[in-house]
Amino acid sequence: MAKEPLYFEDFEVGESFLSPARTITETDVVNFAGLSGDYNALHVDEEYAKDTIFGERIAHGLLGLTVSSGLFTRTELNRRMSSTMIALLGINSWRFLRPLKFGDTIHLDIEIIGKEETSKPDRGIVYFKRKVVNQRGEVVQEGTTPMMILREKARRS
Repeated sequence: MAKEPLYFEDFEVGESFLSPARTITETDVVNFAGLSGDYNALHVDEEYAKDTIFGERIAHGLLGLTVSSGLFTRTELNRRMSSTMIALLGINSWRFLRPLKFGDTIHLDIEIIGKEETSKPDRGIVYFKRKVVNQRGEVVQEGTTPMMILREKARRS
């Protein structure tokens, strides 16, 4: 049975959600390098990476951001707001806190940290704090994504 869609009024500051997990593989890094054109030796050259502060290759930071976007889409939260979300308005203050390593299994912790009415009565903005967390419980990346969401009254109009 499908759950009801989530409207602006349904979101409560402090609510939190979890995504499924996903392991970052060498194939992910190679494919991302090819897609983005970013062949930085830190990501693709094993011998070079041995002599860096990491001692090994690490995944692109933007790969982590991209995978986190995909993890968000796999949540029940996203399924319930897919028909009410108007737009992703940005990626605010995204920070790369730790290296994302080959073999890391990451998930997304999502928290509602704010809501804002807009000048249009049929929509509002919900602020989602997203944290990319590895299998050791370390926050690897984090940032805020404001999203424009329909209001309940828009459905009744």
